[in-house]
Amino acid sequence: KVAVDFIRKRNIEVNLEALPLDDQKTYEMLSKGDTVGVFQVESVGMRKALVEMKADRIEDLIALVALYRPGPMDNIPTYCRRKLGLEEPTYLHPGMEPYLSETHGIIVYQEQVQSAARILAGYSLGKADVLRRAMGKKKPEVLAKEKIPFFAGMKEHGYSEEAAQAVWDILVPFSGYAFNKAHSAAYGLISYWTAYLKTHYPVEFMAALLQGASTNKDKTALYLGEARRMGIQVLSPDVNESVYEYSAVGDVVRFGLGAIRNVGKNAVDAIIAERENGHGKYVNFTDFIKRVPLEALNRRLVESLIKAGAFDSIDPNRRALFTIHETAINSVVGLK
Repeated sequence: KVAVDFIRKRNIEVNLEALPLDDQKTYEMLSKGDTVGVFQVESVGMRKALVEMKADRIEDLIALVALYRPGPMDNIPTYCRRKLGLEEPTYLHPGMEPYLSETHGIIVYQEQVQSAARILAGYSLGKADVLRRAMGKKKPEVLAKEKIPFFAGMKEHGYSEEAAQAVWDILVPFSGYAFNKAHSAAYGLISYWTAYLKTHYPVEFMAALLQGASTNKDKTALYLGEARRMGIQVLSPDVNESVYEYSAVGDVVRFGLGAIRNVGKNAVDAIIAERENGHGKYVNFTDFIKRVPLEALNRRLVESLIKAGAFDSIDPNRRALFTIHETAINSVVGLK
């Protein structure tokens, strides 16, 4: 939403729900693993998986979100090989192919567990859901109770006990960790949206990312590094140019005053209001001290602005400002 708001300031309206889901440039970025900041897929492991599978469709993102969890993630290499045609998919039963073809024969979603129970053991939709929930609880006594009708159902459908055991051994580990597809699809869609924004509106996207991480030093450092890698300049905070939040200005990102430690919103609002209410930009440090309202002027605020370089454009000697700032504040306070 923040990125979309930044884009709107360029008089461009982006409707996320109407975005095409087959954008080639977006998938090129995803398949390169350039996904720092992209929802759900910015970890090293996720990026590696995207590169290996050469993600080129929304179904890949949806499946990866579901697979990248303890247990199912062991099948990511198999998914990748099968997707790329390096390995033929195999199915629990020929009748399962319509339900497993989109995931190349691998059980990924809870609904596929239910389909297996219906096709192989004759379960109704209701009973299949009871089995899914029992498996999800991962309680031996519950599973033991559900195992009996499952084996009986497979026997009625002509399968041996060994075959039933083989299917059971596949289903139980997966269902214990599996997402339902709707959950994965929602996550995968948001992943795609953020990847699309990063691809087509990189400045606005990075400004939004930095704003979201403004209270997290590690994330801020990560995203600043990513902006540099992308060739996006992040300008220092400036009492004459910055607003409270990070902002996208042309092809650069401007550091937000609110991201500076000890600088609160009320103070920033006062600084902005003074420069925009007809009095114009601050000429120098002394001019700033004289004009900013007394309630917004305190030593910690001014020190933080100096250290962050917010006065560099009008008074670049930070050491000198640090030396005189208390005296300057005290003299102005006496006059106000």
